[in-house]
Amino acid sequence: MVSTRRERFVHAHLAWMLATFLLLTALDAFSLELLFVVSLIGFLVVVELTAPFGVSPRWRRRLKWLILLGLLGFAYVVVQRILAILPSGVF
Repeated sequence: MVSTRRERFVHAHLAWMLATFLLLTALDAFSLELLFVVSLIGFLVVVELTAPFGVSPRWRRRLKWLILLGLLGFAYVVVQRILAILPSGVF
């Protein structure tokens, strides 16, 4: 039963990423940064929607490290975008 929930979690996230990729491609707005950010949002949504009410399995407790890495990547993308917007003499 545990592997079934884990498989559902992985399938839900893969479906979100595929839908994101197809939508961004159809809108001609595809970029790796945008794909990363929307995939991270989807990952966080899937984590919250599939969270158990009782005791959390070991594999779910390890997700916090993936969330931390994702948030660090998101901070990097935000800083890069801010630096691109600022005039060259400011920074």
